[in-house]
Parts: sequence; C-alpha cells; structure tokens
Amino acid sequence: MSTRYTRDHEWVRMDGDIAVIGISKYAAEQLGDVVYVELPAVGASFEQGADMAVVESAKAASDVYAPIAGEVVAANDALSGQPDLVNQSSDGDGWFVKLRPSDAGQLDSLMDQAAYDDYVKGL
Repeated sequence: MSTRYTRDHEWVRMDGDIAVIGISKYAAEQLGDVVYVELPAVGASFEQGADMAVVESAKAASDVYAPIAGEVVAANDALSGQPDLVNQSSDGDGWFVKLRPSDAGQLDSLMDQAAYDDYVKGL
C-alpha cells in the first residue's frame, strides 16, 4: 500500500503487517529545525487520533497523533541523538514509530498522496 496521510500531517506506510509512522515533509518544514523528539515506549498502545509523540523545534512543540490504532513495536531511537533526521528525511530515516495495527481498515479513512497534496495547497 502507498503512503497515507492525516489532516494533522502524520504519514503511515505499511511494511508487511507493520505500520511505519512519521510526520510529513510539510509538517517538518513548518516546524523548522527539529531539536527534540519524544517517542512512546515499545509496548504502548494508542487509539486512532491519540497523542503518541512530541516533536520540538526552535519555533514550537507539536503533538504527533496516531494515524491508526495499534501497539508500538519499535521506536526510532536514532532520533534521540539526531532529531534533525526529521528535517533531513521526514519520510525516510526520520520515521517515529512502528505499530502493529489493531484495525488496518482505518487506513482507508486517510488521504492518499494526491488528496494530501491538494489539502496542503489549501492551507
């Protein structure tokens, strides 16, 4: 499946039966230089839309919401030493967490790339 996006600028991409989650390039650009990322512990569970992580920049701190419900199976520990990975590669090495989805059908409620691009243009 392709990458899906939320209205809050999180992205989710399935890798087998695991969902990889991060923030969009647009969100990273709006934040500016990311200086700190607070990630949830492995084993934590979240409902769709729940506060899952925090990202801080010189400009602001923002909550990161779970685009789908599930249990955290991995957190990107590289971000604790290199939070700027979010700016350098928001949709690659700057991923936040990997979740085991509790309802993969929730992906259908999210925007595809074209819909997200249109949404961002309207902001």
